[in-house]
Amino acid sequence: MRSYRSILLALLLVAVSGELVRYDNYHLFRLAITNKGQLEVLQQLEQRNDGFYFLDPPTQVRMNVSVLVPPSKLGEYFQLLSNEHLISHLATNNFQAILDAENPPRKSKRSEAFGWEEYQTLDAIYDWIDGLVLQYPSILTVQTIGQTYEGRDMKVVKLSQQSGNPGIFLEANIHAREWITSATATWLLNELLTSPEPAVQELATSYDWYILPVANPDGFHYTKTTNRLWRKNRYPHNVLCAGADLNRNFPYHWMEGGASQVPCNDIYAGPEPASEIETRNTIQYYATIADRIEFHLQFHSYGQYILLPYGYQDADYPDNYPDQMEIAEAAAIGFASRYNTAYTFGTIADVLYVDSGSTTDWAHGYHQTPLSMCFEFRDNGPYGFVLPADQIIPNSQETLDALIAMLAKAKTMGYFQRS
Repeated sequence: MRSYRSILLALLLVAVSGELVRYDNYHLFRLAITNKGQLEVLQQLEQRNDGFYFLDPPTQVRMNVSVLVPPSKLGEYFQLLSNEHLISHLATNNFQAILDAENPPRKSKRSEAFGWEEYQTLDAIYDWIDGLVLQYPSILTVQTIGQTYEGRDMKVVKLSQQSGNPGIFLEANIHAREWITSATATWLLNELLTSPEPAVQELATSYDWYILPVANPDGFHYTKTTNRLWRKNRYPHNVLCAGADLNRNFPYHWMEGGASQVPCNDIYAGPEPASEIETRNTIQYYATIADRIEFHLQFHSYGQYILLPYGYQDADYPDNYPDQMEIAEAAAIGFASRYNTAYTFGTIADVLYVDSGSTTDWAHGYHQTPLSMCFEFRDNGPYGFVLPADQIIPNSQETLDALIAMLAKAKTMGYFQRS
């Protein structure tokens, strides 16, 4: 309990001073969990919350996790490795250097306009979207689908060039620290509006796009002002710990593996299904468009995966599993076509880890949306959630390549027929 109070006090002091939490000389290690004993020890270490910070909570055997270790804890960490025969790889010995390099200062006044050479704030994203609607009033609309706990708008932008189009719902930044997801979503929207390439114009004219660029506005804002590594929303579930993992909070096989009932945990699923206002806003909005949506797509980072339903414990495969696997394979080929970026594909539980209460599972399982997938973007190297800004455009380009390839494949299989 003392450690929780000290962490809370540190964050309060940071919030008052207006400075971000720093991770100077923190070592980032990748760990492979190979047996139940190792898993239990790492879970106990995470729950102690006394300095070690797990970027990927340890939830099962045969998974890899990333852990930040402060300089004062290195001796304890290496003793742990020896005692438990853990396989560990050092990604960096100064995580703050990676944070500092992620979003470098603007080089010129030309870059003051909205763009993709840097990561944008929530206000900048919303101002840019509102400006687009004024520029393209005949095909673009924006709708506020509700407010967050802290009173921020949740905005969905819709692109529609003709009636009867099948719909694609794209959700980004439900996990606050995954900045590359909203950056890629906005880059794709811009391409759909401006690209002269026939394949991109085909995407823009043949589908209705519903884009939720920031599904967790409060958490996203918090990563910009207080703690870059924050994951959850900001609802105060107790006096010590704020936030629930919104991607564990959806009402489909809720709390059936890969989620936590501990409020201070990064994968806390909330006290009940759909307990969070941001979850409820998304649910209520999606219900109004679900009959038009053929494809529900989540953007996440990191690891380079194309994930299909389902993720909950002992999950069955979706009825159209063979189709979704073929379409995911086409997406993987698309991802690799430009920069040779390798993506692994399969169900969440098969290729990543058990995880319940996600929007990917909920859209397909509850709403019967025919295709539902999650892209886990770059990288597999030292950056993880902190992908440098100079990778925004390459990541976005290969995502567009993947979408072109997978939607073309899906059409040949009978999906996306016009009404």
